[in-house]
This record gives sequence, structure tokens and C-alpha cells, in this order.
Amino acid sequence: MPTLSIPSSANAIVEPASFVLLDYLPILIFLGVALTLSALFVFLPMAVSRLTGTHAPDPEKTSEYECGFPAFEAPRAQFDVRFYLVAILFIIFDLEAAFLFPWAVTVTDLGWGAWGAMMVFLGILTVGFIYEWKKGALDWE
Repeated sequence: MPTLSIPSSANAIVEPASFVLLDYLPILIFLGVALTLSALFVFLPMAVSRLTGTHAPDPEKTSEYECGFPAFEAPRAQFDVRFYLVAILFIIFDLEAAFLFPWAVTVTDLGWGAWGAMMVFLGILTVGFIYEWKKGALDWE
């Protein structure tokens, strides 16, 4: 009768499944805290506004001070496009600032080619700004 040999790895201690799952406990605690805090940040202000009575809309709260046109009207109604022109101008000049700061930090290392490229970039933006100004896109009535 042949003898069976037991591999050495079979002699290793096998941990029960409950001990293996304990390795995931910090992750579960983190997820629990994150879900609790996010739910708290969402629902606590809503509950406080209901208790204090600040949730009731009135004409002053729903006025168009931010968007430029009434917030609650027919979806196919015409609106003033000048608000969007000003918003696009803001985005353009915000991007200009985002490109200008890193360039200003490294302009001495980059050389005259980078300086010329930035002057062309600023020139194009200036021409566009003057064009919108002359067309009256910035005049708000």
C-alpha cells in the first residue's frame, strides 16, 4: 500500500473566515463615518430650514438676481443672451489668468519665444474684448 505524503503547506494554520473579515473592519468603519457625515451634511440643513421656517419661498427669494431671467417660467420663453456673453467673457479671462501665472513664474527660463507666444495670446484676447465692447455686448440696460 502506497503512503501519502502531506505537503508542508498543509501544516500551515488556516485562519477562520471571521478573522480574515476583521482585516476589512477599518474600511467599513471609514465608509460608515463617510456615509453618516454626508447624510448629515445633506439632511441637517434641510431639517433646520424646516424648523426655522426659512424654506418658504417668496417673490424676493425667487427673484432673478443671479441668473438674469425669472427662475420659474415656461421653458421655451426667450431670454436675454447678454448674461451668457458676460459669463463667457469671465471664463475667457479666468483662463487667461490661469495661463498667465505659470508663464510669469517661468518666463526667464523659457526665453523670448515664450514671451512672444504669450504676447500673441494676450493680443488675441484683447482684440476679442475690444470687438465685444464695440458691439455693445457689455452694455447692460
